[in-house]
Amino acid sequence: QRLFTNAKLDDGYVWLERTGRDATERVVSVNDGLVRMGPEDNGYLATREEYRDFHLSLEFRWGELKTPSKYVRNSGLLLHGHGPDGAAGGRWISSIECQLAQGCEGDFILIRGRDDQGKAIDGAFAAYVEVGSDKRPRWNPDAGKLTQYSGRQFWWNKHEVGFEELIDTRGKDDVASPLGEWTRVEAICAADRVTIKINGTTVNECVAASPAAGKIALQGEGYEVFFRNVEIRPLGAADRTPDQANR
Repeated sequence: QRLFTNAKLDDGYVWLERTGRDATERVVSVNDGLVRMGPEDNGYLATREEYRDFHLSLEFRWGELKTPSKYVRNSGLLLHGHGPDGAAGGRWISSIECQLAQGCEGDFILIRGRDDQGKAIDGAFAAYVEVGSDKRPRWNPDAGKLTQYSGRQFWWNKHEVGFEELIDTRGKDDVASPLGEWTRVEAICAADRVTIKINGTTVNECVAASPAAGKIALQGEGYEVFFRNVEIRPLGAADRTPDQANR
């Protein structure tokens, strides 16, 4: 099933920080399956439906327009979105973010907003991580124990030590495509596990995701970015771990 294929957005809607829901203000456009997020505002394009147990794939590339900043171009894929729109700082929906910023593709961030009564919206995940020489946690499936997310970004496994996150720079082990080319992203959500692949390489994984279902959203964060071939399908046998396959 393809998502976000036409300008009418039958299967989605837009949230922008300044103008709220469905007021695209020329920031977001969809033309024959090509999604453009402009730099004029922060926000996201979200599905109307909620999804559980799926394999999502998409491609993205950076445009030329941006806000004045010396730091890397920034965007994200939001998974398991739940609660009110804009609940996190007026910008985002509560979710698990797969970071798409340059050099950081595949990092995990837990976005927790607040409900209409000001109460923190539930959300959690854990991962097998190893703390590097820079004191930053990176995914390592061979780590001895799970670490609960507690506010510090869980970096993808080869996120470069000392990477300064300056615009249009890359880490030495980056698997994302060079600037101007399309990068393929996959998110495999099986039960409470989320696995991220960048250009076919598994770069990060979390478990004990709560909630384990929700909306899917494409994030705009001050840089022109394009998405295409946003597709979702049910899980196949190859997407499940042995314990999940036996459930």
